[in-house]
Amino acid sequence: MRYRALDSNGDYTFGKGNANYLVNSPACVAQAVRTALLLIQGEWFLDTTAGMPWNTKVLGFHSKDVYDITIKSVISAVQGVTAIVNYSSSLDPTRRALTVSVTINTQFGVTQIQTTFSVLSNG
Repeated sequence: MRYRALDSNGDYTFGKGNANYLVNSPACVAQAVRTALLLIQGEWFLDTTAGMPWNTKVLGFHSKDVYDITIKSVISAVQGVTAIVNYSSSLDPTRRALTVSVTINTQFGVTQIQTTFSVLSNG
């Protein structure tokens, strides 16, 4: 398993040869999970079924139970994930932000991921 490393802004890193890649490590699987969660289902033209169904299963009037099951399902389907050890989510309606914290077992070891997703308004 191999993923290009991202910098603190979420952009690809370049200029360091093989050091720009995460290979066969918990960090590699963690990045694959983040990528799957950030990809909006239907966004990738080569596979419109890939990614998170944010618009149909998370955003709007869906309950915490529905979106937690959906997020866990996407995480579990990522290559290298063997189990979800711990999961929590917290919705901040004022900021319109959903924070997901998850500890996963991977085929390379244990890792923790915390990501905040926000829906920005032009209003």
